[in-house]
Amino acid sequence: MKTLISATAAIAVMLLSWQVYQRYQPVSLDGVEIREYQGEMLSSVAKDFRENSIKGPQFIERESYRLEVSGLVNNPLSLSYSQLSEGFQDYQKVVTLYCVGGWDAKILWQGLKVEDLFIQAGLNLKANTVIFHAADGYTTSFPIEYLIENKILLAYKMNGVTIPPERGFPLILVAESKWGYKWIKWITKIELSDDINYQGYWESRGYSDSGDLDDDFFK
Repeated sequence: MKTLISATAAIAVMLLSWQVYQRYQPVSLDGVEIREYQGEMLSSVAKDFRENSIKGPQFIERESYRLEVSGLVNNPLSLSYSQLSEGFQDYQKVVTLYCVGGWDAKILWQGLKVEDLFIQAGLNLKANTVIFHAADGYTTSFPIEYLIENKILLAYKMNGVTIPPERGFPLILVAESKWGYKWIKWITKIELSDDINYQGYWESRGYSDSGDLDDDFFK
């Protein structure tokens, strides 16, 4: 019996060690990342992030990818990766992501403004909430005003390189002033809604709906 327990414990330790090993492994990039921008030192895309998604990294094909913009809009959109990365004005800003797990990463983000998608789709006057959907089933939401007033970006580059799959390719929401669980990755759909009480994956499990850094992330 003792031998069986010892063997089971050893296997559990090995599995845990493998999970930790995978979580802390650096990722491959499609170029050399920028590590300093306008006098600010930047974190490393390859090494300074932790994998803590609900189902592990999602690997999405660039050629078949489409971002759907639907719900309370006048002109639903289905946009390819090239349309998103080449068809809109792009912007850059340095923003730090703060994870509830205790780590953070200061990154130069590059992408388009969420507001520009709203302009192209045409918002229905009833829309007040934006629900983001990810490839792994993860969701989170924001008031429309937050996204517009803060010029929130949908990023497709980090530190000058394409976002790798492990970090959220093709798109990650740069949710400034919000905890990391609001920074949704692998975005596949943006839904305009009038449901101000919508709760996303973590919000429905007790996390703050607003996700403001100034507040406790747990209700």
